[in-house]
Amino acid sequence: MLRMTRKKLSKILDVERVRGAIRDAERQTSGEIRVSVAPLFWGSVRRAAERAFVRMGMTATRERNGILFFIVPSRRAFAVLGDEGIHAAVGQEFWDAMAGLLSEHFRKGAFTEGLVAAIAAAGDKLKAHFPYDPATDRNELPDEVDLGRPRRS
Repeated sequence: MLRMTRKKLSKILDVERVRGAIRDAERQTSGEIRVSVAPLFWGSVRRAAERAFVRMGMTATRERNGILFFIVPSRRAFAVLGDEGIHAAVGQEFWDAMAGLLSEHFRKGAFTEGLVAAIAAAGDKLKAHFPYDPATDRNELPDEVDLGRPRRS
């Protein structure tokens, strides 16, 4: 397995900008958005994303409204997963739109721009179905970009 070092990652992804986009989006919604970046690996990106979804506690939100952007820059591959609460609210059309948006940017190698645009779009959709309530909302999951290392799947 090739390892993606932080130095290599910093050349293709502006982690601070992505983290800022997450924070901006979550200021409008009770939903939770996470990003996980994986190195090159062999196997199913979808299965690796599903394992990351569980590992990162995405199913632990009160309203089951978490969205995970799982990307593998070295393969220009990704998966976008949503928990059952958000999926029931938005349907397949939303996930197809997210995939199209990311694909458009990733084909050009514009990982930061693609993630920032997709996070903003996800935040808008979450806001429509799960608006922010200052009396009850709390940040249930970290806003940090996960640099997890998937095992072969």
